Amino acid sequence: MSYITPLSKRKGLQLFGSPNEIFLIIAIAVLSLVIGFTNSVFFSIATPFDLLRSSLIEILFALGLLIVLVSGGIDISFPIVGIFAGYTTVVIMLNLGLDTYSLWIPLVLAAIVGAILGSVNALLIAGFGLPTLIATLGTTGMFRGFLLSYIGSVYIANIPLGLDEFSTADLISIQTGSGTLARLHVLVIPVLILAIAIAFMMRRTIFGRTIFAIGGNEESARRMGMNVRWTKARIYMLVGALSGVAGILYISLQRKADPYDLAGTELEIIAAVVLGGASIMGGYGTVTGTILGVLLINLIKDNLILLGIPGSWQRAAIGLMLLIGVMSQAIADKRRAKQATVIEEDAS
Repeated sequence: MSYITPLSKRKGLQLFGSPNEIFLIIAIAVLSLVIGFTNSVFFSIATPFDLLRSSLIEILFALGLLIVLVSGGIDISFPIVGIFAGYTTVVIMLNLGLDTYSLWIPLVLAAIVGAILGSVNALLIAGFGLPTLIATLGTTGMFRGFLLSYIGSVYIANIPLGLDEFSTADLISIQTGSGTLARLHVLVIPVLILAIAIAFMMRRTIFGRTIFAIGGNEESARRMGMNVRWTKARIYMLVGALSGVAGILYISLQRKADPYDLAGTELEIIAAVVLGGASIMGGYGTVTGTILGVLLINLIKDNLILLGIPGSWQRAAIGLMLLIGVMSQAIADKRRAKQATVIEEDAS
């Protein structure tokens, strides 16, 4: 028997408190204690600051991926869209002599380039009806090939002044007793504001509720009069713009523009979003869970060496996390199906 979870009860409309989020908080706490007792260097104010800094760009990518997953789709092109938009922005600014201290110019340019690339995904998915995995797999190769063939394939060390200055813009800077400088980057504030804005959009706007409806049951959403194709098009253009911003900020924090960067990072970001509770089948997911998922993945990724585990096991650990996330969703779906069946039988 089929069952439908009422929209008001879906986890996607909750900001905090789902089982996935509670599990992630416990996992982060337990793993932190294990790492800390293994190596006392971990128990330092610099550790959470470093963890946040290494997670900020991935959180931006993950928020875009969350929107796609909730809609019932999948996108694997976002890292390439990000580095394409970021690298292209740097090339345009340097060629036009726009080497200014302004941060807004590169941000706007990268968002525009990202939205243009996202519109290609939108055309293939919403316009021609291609499966999202096939469409974004194809555009990943197209974008990467175009970038390396026509935009540039060389490492750029001298990035625009505004991006270079922003890389060292700290919100908090603390000198620890051991002489280590603990730095919390100012980017944490706009990322937090953006996360709250996306949570509000997903929970309180017609556009957000339409995304949940499409992910829950696309045909039902269409019969209710929702413009499914236009909503999908807007999703991929929005995610493209967000990926472009993430790409240019990544270049800023790294203080270099390398067209080969970010390729292959889609696995860890998908794993983080799925661990955070976003259904791979669509229909629900939370911003809070997504952020916690990114923090857990980066905690594992950045501290395997402190546990005496070779760095070569990094991708294996991330793959395992992805499988755990998908398996937990499958178990939860079966449980909900049984409950729905019991309710229907009792009602009859």
